[in-house]
Amino acid sequence: MLNAMKKKRFAVAEGETIAACLERMKQEGYRPIRRIEKPIFREVETNGETTVEPYGRIIEFEAVRDEP
Repeated sequence: MLNAMKKKRFAVAEGETIAACLERMKQEGYRPIRRIEKPIFREVETNGETTVEPYGRIIEFEAVRDEP
């Protein structure tokens, strides 16, 4: 339980810059230890065939408490 309170994930919100997300983390007392990118796909129908193509991505940071 103690370890879970020391770690937290922060997602870069839509319209938010990575720098703004990092600043938000810093204000909450966390520092990043890992960057995670997850692709977003969408189905596109062309000539009767359905294909999957990349549409965007979700960027998350795993962070730990920044203890002095």
